[in-house]
Amino acid sequence: MTSNVFEIQSLIRQALDFGIAITEQQAQSFVIYLEELWSWNRHKNLIGLSVPDKIITELLLDSLIPAPFLPTQGKLLDVGSGAGFPALPLKIYLPNLTVHLLEPNQKKVSFLKQAIRLLKLNGIEVIKARLEAEESRLKSEAYDIITTRAFTPLSQTISWCRPLLKPGCRLVCFLGSQGPADLEKAEPELQNQALKTEKTLSYLLPGKAEQRHTVIFLK
Repeated sequence: MTSNVFEIQSLIRQALDFGIAITEQQAQSFVIYLEELWSWNRHKNLIGLSVPDKIITELLLDSLIPAPFLPTQGKLLDVGSGAGFPALPLKIYLPNLTVHLLEPNQKKVSFLKQAIRLLKLNGIEVIKARLEAEESRLKSEAYDIITTRAFTPLSQTISWCRPLLKPGCRLVCFLGSQGPADLEKAEPELQNQALKTEKTLSYLLPGKAEQRHTVIFLK
């Protein structure tokens, strides 16, 4: 299968190296998502990357890295969704999750809603708001998974997100190359919030020289 812009077969091959088996139907959904993002990004500047191969690896593949370690059902909150990473790839890969995408930027909210319509996804909602403004509402939802891509310093992320999690549930933080340093700085807040590190995923994405780190915390 090929796309006018995106060669998705490379994603399928690369994902297998991380224990992620992508079906043809999922691959088709990824193509629809990425091509719509590509179209919007030419006019709206939703993401900083402009090379298709980098978008596939550094955004899409990276979003899927924790998928083998997450529950396949439950309620997921993505904080600071931007153009939909990691929440939309995770929803496509784990379709039984109920997903809430929290994003304050109207331009990005409009894109997310359009992508959801094109993908014909169910059990997914875009919330136009900042986390601190919606804390009481989100706390009542009691999430099984919260994902973030370094939208604030890790200590602040932990402080804001932990109260929204059910006991025994997970906060997934994509920390990039600075993961170990971020973890060290956040250790006092981890102890204060009674969060423990369940799993640290350290990995090299294809074509990248620096390791990335995604950490799964358990409440």
